[in-house]
Amino acid sequence: MSKSQQNNNQLKYLSAYSPQVQSQIQTLLDQDKLGAFLLKKYPKQHAINNDKLLRDYVMDIKNRYLRKSSPLSKITYDKKIHVVNNALGLHTFVSRVQGSKLKSKNEIRISEMFKVAPQPFLEMIVVHELAHIREKNHDKAFYQLCEHMLPDYHQLEFEMRLYLTQLEFKGEIY
Repeated sequence: MSKSQQNNNQLKYLSAYSPQVQSQIQTLLDQDKLGAFLLKKYPKQHAINNDKLLRDYVMDIKNRYLRKSSPLSKITYDKKIHVVNNALGLHTFVSRVQGSKLKSKNEIRISEMFKVAPQPFLEMIVVHELAHIREKNHDKAFYQLCEHMLPDYHQLEFEMRLYLTQLEFKGEIY
């Protein structure tokens, strides 16, 4: 097995893609060109760098597409979320009994690593987590809702995976 083939097996964020795609990405990594590719397409990071700005940003998207859905009680960047655990953000639904009433809360937590990222990647993660308010599983209806809110959702997800690969192997670009 060549060094490039060994490395392809380690492209964990791209493991669902074809060997040909993984090989192309490995070549970009080997030639140290993946960061330049991403910077050309996404030349700057967003300025949504605190929980208040994140809340405003998420609520704007929610109010545009999911106005009638359940309210969100908490929206925050979370330093405890690690992409190693295959999570970029979390949507949690918490139910509690208070007296004779059942109270429920929806929360969205975004990995703190996305404080420094291009805005389209943050938007893709937010859309993904918002879609979980209506669709709990990653099924056809879930991805249709994601595409409704963000038509180029799948392309952004792929490029965000390229960004994570860049971070893992070559470091930050911003």
